[in-house]
Amino acid sequence: MDFLPEELQKYIEAHTVIEPELLSDLNRETNANILMPRMLSGHLQGRILAMFSKMIKPSKILEIGTYTGYSAICLCEGLQKEGKLLTLDINEELEDVVRKHIERNGLSEVIDYQIGNAMEIIPELSGPFDLVFIDADKVNYSNYFDLVIDKLNTGGYILADNVLWSGKVLDTDTDADTQAIKDFNDKVQQDDRVENVLFPVRDGIMVLRKR
Repeated sequence: MDFLPEELQKYIEAHTVIEPELLSDLNRETNANILMPRMLSGHLQGRILAMFSKMIKPSKILEIGTYTGYSAICLCEGLQKEGKLLTLDINEELEDVVRKHIERNGLSEVIDYQIGNAMEIIPELSGPFDLVFIDADKVNYSNYFDLVIDKLNTGGYILADNVLWSGKVLDTDTDADTQAIKDFNDKVQQDDRVENVLFPVRDGIMVLRKR
């Protein structure tokens, strides 16, 4: 859902640092060849993720939901020297695209891309992480939060995408995904282990800092 008028959105993007060429290539390829290209973070959100990462300066990032790898590449921009990003996705059909663009961006030694069920993989991870980005199946958002909160450093951050869910969070008659997003938003709002701000960027980004 577009929350802002198209002309205002264009103005915002025109006054945001330009999309790097290699990411622009991935953007075009995703939109031309991959199902549901709206799932891509894209120029504005990608620059926001990169900026957050540069501000946080993480050494270890966990991403839940890779899609075509755009957001992972953006998040790597703020990594400390020798830092690592682990990204998890259940969809093996996109593996060739993801690995190609990880390599093109010179991140083969930085990004650990694993295909599998995040609900099964995360409990086995040792952590601690400085930054976690959640952008996977909506019905498990609350479960992902529960799985990662104890693996997050004090002062570490969780970013969760799509928390406005095309505005459907205001609906009273909801489907399973919408209800899961609403439950997640309510859950973190009431959890005193974190402080949170919901950013009305694109489809909504919940930013949480572990106290």
